[in-house]
Amino acid sequence: MLITMCEKELHRLGVIKDICHKRITQVAAATLLNLTRRHVQRLVNQYRLHGDIGLVSKRRNMPSNRRYPTEFKEQILNIVKDKYSDFKPTFACEKLLENHNISLSSETLRQWMVADGLWTVRRRKKRQIYQPRYRRDCVGELIQIDGSHHDWFEGRSPKCCLLVFIDDATSKLMSLYFCEAETTYDYMNVTRQYIAEHGKPIALYSDKHSVFKINSPSRKTSKQMTQYSRALYELNIELICANSSQAKGRVERANFTLQDRLIKEMRLAGINTIEEANAWVPHYISIHNTRFACLPHSTDDKHRLLQESSIELDDIFARQVSRSLTSSLTLQYDKVIYILTPTDKAKCLVGKKVMIYDYPDGTLSIQHCGESFEYSIFDKLRNVQQGEVVSNKRLGAVLAAAKRSQDEREKEPSRNRNSRMASRKAPKRAMNPVYLTDVEFKASSSRD
Repeated sequence: MLITMCEKELHRLGVIKDICHKRITQVAAATLLNLTRRHVQRLVNQYRLHGDIGLVSKRRNMPSNRRYPTEFKEQILNIVKDKYSDFKPTFACEKLLENHNISLSSETLRQWMVADGLWTVRRRKKRQIYQPRYRRDCVGELIQIDGSHHDWFEGRSPKCCLLVFIDDATSKLMSLYFCEAETTYDYMNVTRQYIAEHGKPIALYSDKHSVFKINSPSRKTSKQMTQYSRALYELNIELICANSSQAKGRVERANFTLQDRLIKEMRLAGINTIEEANAWVPHYISIHNTRFACLPHSTDDKHRLLQESSIELDDIFARQVSRSLTSSLTLQYDKVIYILTPTDKAKCLVGKKVMIYDYPDGTLSIQHCGESFEYSIFDKLRNVQQGEVVSNKRLGAVLAAAKRSQDEREKEPSRNRNSRMASRKAPKRAMNPVYLTDVEFKASSSRD
């Protein structure tokens, strides 16, 4: 019979054979094996009666005396099947302790879930080798940002995007913001919230999305900036674009964790809409940071105090476009012609550049050297509907907006179906503009 012995049993066998051949005494063997002399005598008797197999443990391949009762195991698996069937073992263990006051090893639960078919052991892929990079030393020195498009509400609401701001030094979640798509206005809104709560960081680390970087081959050599990068420049915040996703791996791994844990936390909390999620998400941030954040190398905080006033911030976090004022005191923006009220100051601006401030709330302001001018709207381009070039990440939101617009047009009378569709890049206007007819526009031009 083939006997398989462990290293400890093989060592004991050699010492017991020396005792039987009288090469060593039992007292010396007890010291060598760290056993009592009486136990050494028992081992010698077992060897003389049964040979080598007498030194093999009788508990081998037998269930442990410290194993959990079968009833307890069935109770745990029933709870997991009922409430946490798609949870990973570690996360399920945390919820068992938090919600059911049941303390259990995550490895034990993993083995139970694997045996019961609730968890599948996945073969790990070969890890790719990337050059390591040390964390930054201080909080606020480098903030990694990214947008994660996912079905965050598991079908209870349409798919949306989560904007994630994470600190490079500590892996702390600094801000989370749910929105319909990854747009310039949404990044401006969450950045303004971040600055109001934490202050201005040294730099933001992002990908090469068109919100952050001009990717058009014809404009790459120009010094033009996107609206978001222009806002950060005015706030004296550096914007760095990574060459690959692995370069900003902390925020990418955070997205993977959020797509697992945040979704289930919102399910347990009964969160079903973007508005509810944005109001509730600070609670999750504190839980996440307690679990995953680490201490920085230095205790210094590199966030800087905000010096700008709220009015200046309104202008900074707005889409800013310059236009030349015609001799008719008109200018065109977003498929609309705007007519300035013919005051003496407005007439002095003919041929000069004026600034258009398009705010996230939908309002619009026309200014020159900080002074605002009243205007009216002449909708000359109401029949023009040019095809838009949209980012792949915004395609879902654009299609949803197109469907809503089509449904509204179907309900309108046929005479109103040719009304102008404003560009989807700009928010819905919050004001009630005055539209001029062709006759009124010509009369106004002749008076000027």
